[in-house]
Amino acid sequence: MMRSWVILLLGMALLVRADEPADQLTARGIAEFTAAYEAWDGDRFGAAAQLFRQAAALAPNVGTHAYWLGVAEFHRMLQLRNPPPGRPSQGGSAAAIEAAMEAATDALTRAVELEVRDAESHAMLGTIYGLKIDGNVFRALRLGPKVQKHRAQALRYGPENPRVRYLLGVCQFHTARKPAGFREALESLLGAERLFEEEAGRVAGPGEPRWGHSSCLTFIGRTHESLGQLAEAAEYFRKALALQSSDHAAAAGLARVTTIP
Repeated sequence: MMRSWVILLLGMALLVRADEPADQLTARGIAEFTAAYEAWDGDRFGAAAQLFRQAAALAPNVGTHAYWLGVAEFHRMLQLRNPPPGRPSQGGSAAAIEAAMEAATDALTRAVELEVRDAESHAMLGTIYGLKIDGNVFRALRLGPKVQKHRAQALRYGPENPRVRYLLGVCQFHTARKPAGFREALESLLGAERLFEEEAGRVAGPGEPRWGHSSCLTFIGRTHESLGQLAEAAEYFRKALALQSSDHAAAAGLARVTTIP
């Protein structure tokens, strides 16, 4: 009996020690991701993804590593679709974008398998499946239920999560065709802004996500712009740039709404 307990404790100790390198890799990956997000740098998103991938390989049953790998690949996909101006080499071919999208899908699917209550992973999966539909009726029939499923799970498990509300608003913005649709998106995005402000007042724990705030402000600006509310749009583009000066989408939006007669 004593021998069994010794073996069990030894095994637990070995597992803990095995997780330590994975945790260290993820900590390095978060720092790399944060730098990539601030500079909107595709190469650094790729470097962050590689660190998270190594961590996930070392600790395949830990949802945190899968979540962060999904976050890095999700943003690498977005960056390849929308590279910074003046750096066309940072853009991606259709094949590269598809590869990043699939890598994000795989990692986030694994994350929700390991932790079904991972609201942010559900929100990103819903967003990805929405991007895959891309207005195609046949893909909508096939993937639409997945979009709805993951959005419902995201809102169920993270109703007060700013990134969940932000991604919901982004999806609503991209599918809006009439003012009512843009107003619905604006309501979600303004709710996300409030939650981001509340989150900013709290000290972040180790590994706690803090991405999305400046992009949320940019989308609020774009939504106001779509509604013809140019003064409000300019205000939010300036807010986004104050938070993240490298936000080229906010800079372009500000230039648009302040040069219209």
